[in-house]
This record gives sequence, structure tokens and C-alpha cells, in this order.
Amino acid sequence: MKSSVYVDNNATTAVAPEVTEAILPYFTEHWGNPSSMHNFGGSVKRSIDAAREKVAALIGAEHPNEIIFTSCGSESDNMAIRGAVDAIGGHPHLITTRVEHAAVLGPCHYLEDKGFRLSTLEVDEKGNLDLEKLREKSMSGKKTVASVMWANNETGVIFPIPEIGTIVKEGGGIFHTDAVQIAGKLPISVRNIPVDLLSISGHKLHAPKGIGALYARRGTKITPHIMGGHQERGRRAGTENVPYIVGLGKACELAMERMEKDAQHERNLRDRLEAGVLATCKGARINGDLESRLPNTTNISFEYVEGEAIILMLDDVGICASTGSACASGSLEPSHVLRAMDVPRSMLHGSIRFSLSRYNTEEDIDDVLEKLPVIIKRLRELSPFAND
Repeated sequence: MKSSVYVDNNATTAVAPEVTEAILPYFTEHWGNPSSMHNFGGSVKRSIDAAREKVAALIGAEHPNEIIFTSCGSESDNMAIRGAVDAIGGHPHLITTRVEHAAVLGPCHYLEDKGFRLSTLEVDEKGNLDLEKLREKSMSGKKTVASVMWANNETGVIFPIPEIGTIVKEGGGIFHTDAVQIAGKLPISVRNIPVDLLSISGHKLHAPKGIGALYARRGTKITPHIMGGHQERGRRAGTENVPYIVGLGKACELAMERMEKDAQHERNLRDRLEAGVLATCKGARINGDLESRLPNTTNISFEYVEGEAIILMLDDVGICASTGSACASGSLEPSHVLRAMDVPRSMLHGSIRFSLSRYNTEEDIDDVLEKLPVIIKRLRELSPFAND
């Protein structure tokens, strides 16, 4: 059953029709093993190489061999953090932020439990970092591995990765950025930025779920965690997921062609949505930095209502949104990102993320603006706190 309006694209995107078309022959015609020595396998290997070039081009990598194909963004994050720590040896100092995705916070806290020192940087009420605090931690005199996301998945806030990378590198550290939410939405170029490792995920940019990539700058050492084969230049063993690798390459190619047009389209829709919500829903506020943020994302809090109730009632009328990260779905705890930003308690539980894509329309926004205010009004009437 197709939902009438899908505005949860930071959770996952629709696979682009062009991507599906590119993938299908690799299930039916070009199904050889790329590691085989015969030409049937060799032609498939050449398709992987072509996809690797497209992924490298999207992020401005200097060499296609700096791209390692993985199963998803979470694997890329874990591979970067734990692989860098293992390659350095000893007990390097870990640095991250309070607002990272669970795929970064998870391995960082795992290593902390193993005895590694972990520094978790705070953000201000707009979701921005204090770079002087980062500098202080990076200059500790100890080997460091720092992981800071490029764009926040819940609020869309963009961190100044060039400046952050420079600070980490000045301290002699290894720098990883989770670029899952920004890759394909805005131009990035690792060639001109001091980033050692960078993660992307296919299903955030109209490729299928189950494919991702890790950029590893030439000379950056990481210890592989999947062993037993020579694939990916010995950095990640296992027969390659050829159809989805081809699909990721095609999605990256499409993103490069459409990025500017898509970004402006999504920005226009987002601004229309925000203006309409603020005009029709009392006690609403936009969370995060309104200047430095993704064009497709808005996080809106509604005072004295529960976000889960809003989501369920929106779903009943055919609108798919979310309260935050899909990886935290089912948790009754308020968003760790919004808590870190000190969002008022009266609004903390009533936060909704709307995230758009190239496939959203003005009619989608009009539908949300027609139905959401009615839902908020009804929930406020039922709230025991709204009239206190």
C-alpha cells in the first residue's frame, strides 16, 4: 500500500527508477563472480570499477581505490572507528559529539567500556559545536581518533567539517566524518578537506538498502574486521554485492547531475512547510541552526503534545514522518540530539522530523499543512498540561 505523502527521506529514500534499471541486468545477465579469472567474471569486475569511480567523483576523492564498498553506513562507521583504533594500537583518545548517530556512538561507547578514554563534545541550543573545546581535546598530546558527523540526521544542522578536520589534524589525530546525510544533497570534496575517513549510505540517496561505502584516504591505515578474502584490496573480505554496488554508482551519478536542482526544490518545499506550520500551529518552533543546515530537513517541536501520537495520527491520514532517527524507533526516551540542545521539556517529546526528496511536491506540503494543524489542535485539547 502506497502512502499518499512520504516525508521521511532521512530514514530512507525511494530507489530511483534509473537505479532500478541499472541494477536489474546484474540479477539476470551479468551474474558472474567478479573474482573469477574468466571474462564473464571480469566484465562484472569492470562494472564494480566503474561504480567505484562514480562514488569517488561524488565526494571528490582523488583516487577510486580510496572507496571501500560496505553493506551500509553503520558498517562504514564501525569500520572507520574500530579499524583506525586497531591500526594505531595502544589506547588512543576517542573524540566525538553528543549528537552523533548511534552507529558512531555505539562503537565509541563500546571502546570506552574496554578502557579507552572518550571525550564527547557538547553542542549549543542551535546544535553547533564549540570548536575551542574540540581544539582543547585534540591537543591533549595523546594519539586521537575523532569522529564528527557532517550533517545531523535529526535536525539537518551542518558542522564545519573543514575547520574541524584542520583542528584534528593539527593535533596529529585521525579524522572520520559520517557523511551519510549530506552525500548527494550538497557538494562535498574530500580532496580539499583534511578528512581521513568518510562514510556514506546508499539508501539515503536513492540507491537500495544494504549498500554503503567508506572513503579511506591513501595512506590511512585501518584494520579490516571482515577477513578471509582479497576483495576491496584486502580491506573488506566477502564476495561483492554487485547489483547494489552498480546501483550505488548510478545513484551517485544521478546526484551529481541533479544536486543543485534537487537542493533548491527541497529547500523551497521545506521553507513552505515551516512557514505554514508556524502560521497555523501555536506553540511550534524549529529546532537547530536555521542557516547552516541541509536543504531537505526540518525538525519542529510542538508544545505539550507527544511526538509518537502525532506520528500515529499523521499515519492514519496517509502522511509518513518521524520523531527522529529510524534506528531509535520504539524508544520511549526523548531524542538524545534534542536533549543535547536543551530543547525545553514542554517541547522535547513533541518533536517531528520532516525530510524531503526530489520526489516530493507542493501538493505533498499542502496535504501536510491541511492535516497537521487539525491533529495538533486535537492533541492539545486532550493534553492535561496544555491549559496549565
